[in-house]
Amino acid sequence: MAKNSGNTLLGFVAGAAAGALLGVLFAPDKGKNTRERLTFKLDKYREELEDLVEDLMEERKEAVTAAKSEGQKVIDEAIKHAEELMGEVDALKERIATPELEEEED
Repeated sequence: MAKNSGNTLLGFVAGAAAGALLGVLFAPDKGKNTRERLTFKLDKYREELEDLVEDLMEERKEAVTAAKSEGQKVIDEAIKHAEELMGEVDALKERIATPELEEEED
């Protein structure tokens, strides 16, 4: 979901930047003023893009942390079940080795 919203936001920012650039370029003003406005708007959009990249990187870190946490839970549960199974195996081995079982079979 975050990836989709990031792409949408990036598309919006890129479209806004393109529209602003075209508007400034075709505006009837002196070249110096047009260049200054264009530079200002480009700086503004650059800052917005930097913020967007920073937000996406933070979301990525959070997703990685959450995945690691879930992975650790799975590993912990697998260890717990493996230990339970080893206990059951040991119990079965003890029952098999008990002489009472051998006498009942005869």
